[in-house]
Order: sequence, then C-alpha cells, then structure tokens
Amino acid sequence: MPVELVDEKTATSRPVYLVGHNKQGSAGLDPFAVNWMNANDFNGAAGSSLMVPGEGGSVVAALLGMGDSKAALSAGALARLLPEGDWHLATPSECGDLVALGLVLGGYAFTRYGKRAGRVLRINVAGANGANARRIAAGVFLTRELINTPTNDMGPSELEKAVHDLASVHGAAVSVITGDDLLAKNFPMIHAVGRAAADAPRLVDMTWGPESAPKVTLVGKGVCFDTGGLDIKPPSGMLLMKKDMGGAANVLGLASMIMAARLNVRLRVLIPAVENSISANAFRPGDILTSRNGITVEIGNTDAEGRLVLADALALADEERPELLIDMATLTGAARVALGPDLPPFYTDDEALAAQIAAASVAVEDPLWRMPLWSPYDAKLNSKIADINNVTSDGFAGSITAALFLRRFVEKTTAWAHFDIMAWNPEVRSHGPFGGEAQGIRALERIISSRYA
Repeated sequence: MPVELVDEKTATSRPVYLVGHNKQGSAGLDPFAVNWMNANDFNGAAGSSLMVPGEGGSVVAALLGMGDSKAALSAGALARLLPEGDWHLATPSECGDLVALGLVLGGYAFTRYGKRAGRVLRINVAGANGANARRIAAGVFLTRELINTPTNDMGPSELEKAVHDLASVHGAAVSVITGDDLLAKNFPMIHAVGRAAADAPRLVDMTWGPESAPKVTLVGKGVCFDTGGLDIKPPSGMLLMKKDMGGAANVLGLASMIMAARLNVRLRVLIPAVENSISANAFRPGDILTSRNGITVEIGNTDAEGRLVLADALALADEERPELLIDMATLTGAARVALGPDLPPFYTDDEALAAQIAAASVAVEDPLWRMPLWSPYDAKLNSKIADINNVTSDGFAGSITAALFLRRFVEKTTAWAHFDIMAWNPEVRSHGPFGGEAQGIRALERIISSRYA
C-alpha cells in the first residue's frame, strides 16, 4: 500500500509499536494490548506482526517485531500489514529517518501494467525528516520503475527518453551520440555491442550544475537486453535480462537524489544504451576491437559485453579527471555466487573512499562489501594477439577480473569505484517487493551529500 508521510498525527491516528526480542519496548502498551500480545504468543520475533483489536473487531493498534535486529528499514513491512488510514509511530527510535524511509520504500508497487496501487496509508514518524525520506525514495522508485519495465517498453530509445525526462525536471542538459555517429566520435566498442539490434546503440550524456563546481561523474551500464550475442544464453539465462540496464537505472536514481538536493557538484551521467542482439552484423568471438583509449580488445565471449560498453564510457569520463568517478553495472554472475543477491561488491584503489563507502553502507542500511582489485589476476586477461581479452580462460575470480578490465580504462582519475550489482530482489523484502532494486545508491548519496552539501 502506498505510504504518505505526514508531519503531524491526527486525533484519530492509531499507534504502531516496534517490539524487540522478548517483548523489549512493549512497556508503553496498555494492559489490553499486553494481554492480547501474551495470548497470541507474540514475542517480538523479527518480521512478526500483530494487530490489536478494539470494539467491534476494528484494529486500534499494531505491533511489529524487530527481533534483535537494529535494521530500521524493516519497518517497511508495515506498508503491507497495516489497514489504511492514519497511524503514528508510538515507539521512540534513534533511527527515525530510516524508519520513515523504510515505510515509504515498503509501500512501492509496480503498477504500469495493471496492478492496482491500492489505498494510501498515512503515517507520522515524530522527528523524522520527511522531505529527505521522500527525496531518497523518489530516486529509489525511479530505479525500480526503469528496471521492472520490460525491454519492449525500455529499449535504448526509451532509456534515452527516461534521461531526458529526468533532465527536464531538474534543468539538466542532455546530448546523445547514436548509431554510426559512435564510430565517428570514437566509441567503437559501444557501437560494436549494439549494432545488431533494431534499436540503434547510443551514448547518453547528461550534465547538471555549475561548471566550476567539483566534478562528480556517474557511469551506468545500459544493456537493455542481453541475449549473450552469438555466444547466446540459454532460455533460463535470458529471463531476467530486462534488468541488465540496472546499472544505468541506479545511476539515474542517484542523479535524481543529487539534483533534488541541489548539491554543489558538476554532475555528469554517462549511459551507454544498447541491446546485445543477434543479427548478420553482430560482433563475433575472436574479433579485435580498438577501444576509445586505444587499448585493443580480443573478444573471448560476446556475453561479456557490459564491460566493453562501460570501457568506452569510462575512458570518456576519465578524460575530464573528475573528482569522483563511479560506475555501476549488473556485470557478473560471479559476484552473485560470491556474495549473493543482497550484498553487492565494490572495488576501488582509493582507501579513503573505500572507508567512506563502508561506513555509509552501515549508516543507511545499504549493504555493500569491498572486494580486492587483485593485480596478480591481471595476467588472466592476457591475449596472444591483442592488448587484452574481455574474458579469462579459466573462469576463476570473474567479478575481480571484470573490475580489473575496467580499471585499465581509468588512467587519470584517482577516486574511482566500481559496483557490481544485481539490481534485483529475488524475493520480497521488508522495504521492497520482488523485482528491480536500488543497490548502493543510498550509501553513495550519503557520501556525496556529506562532501558537497
């Protein structure tokens, strides 16, 4: 149920109590609620809930079990549990802002194709910054909407339109290089990956903010569908490939947060938008591509295409030497094998930036885990006839070697981080339904806001 944060509780507002393990935090309940809790063996286990009835069976209060967890975002489960109407959080919380955000995020539903959004739940979280929660949630919702939309309605052209739509809201500028113009402008690998599709490949470039402000550049993988190319995926491998533009969706969500906060940055967003399709002119295993920065790349597998389009975009970004360069991509299955769907790895050689990312991840409950840019594995990308291969021959350390591949295209910028995200919830979570998900961008927003407020 969609959640609306309200600044004041009304006279008819009903209370919500957050109850910890073994009923911790239940001291403020009235005797009837305590008796009802005991009668139902409610002990505050994480994720459990209990509605407290009043006269005639109407719900007069609600309990949400928090267990031993301090995960404030788990309050998002209330969006699916509470009856409609006016509510207020009756339990004081040190993390009121995150509780409020969790509530809004938990109320999201993807309704484009007929699912009804339902009625609105209004809730007051005393002391929470509602405006900030709404700003962050808007960026997350944008990300989810883009990922959830199937490719027949979210190809390269539609992804470009999404950038224009976001830019128009915030007064940003957008330029686009499309089709064979990519060759003329020296983006050969973006062109090669996308040239077999009916919807032409393109590089979408959005800029916002004062030219004199510190440069922050975001690069997102915009592969709107990935067949695997001539190294075709099996049918099961294609089922979720509408989400292969999840990196682009995430950087657009982050850009929305940054622009809405009016941060003092010169923001640039680069999205290579392509469909890795199959046709007579598809690029082939064994082809040699010359990248934007002159590195020659042997194609060991056409299904490792995301790093190719990112490489050209990163090379362009690096030419400006931004103060902070971030790329996000649904890049490897190896990252999911290593850390699962909920914990994206990130890579950076900047120790200060790594520490900031780790701290922000914990602070805003946006899980991230640093993985090593292990230079000895660089040799795994060697080619006998080109500067580099786009895959390794042994299949080991796939997420690390993909990050090492990208690092070769960031030569001038010192503060660079790569995020290998899944951008998908494989099951319902307290603050998000099954489907497209924002990963890492709330932590990055915290860092960028603290630097450039």
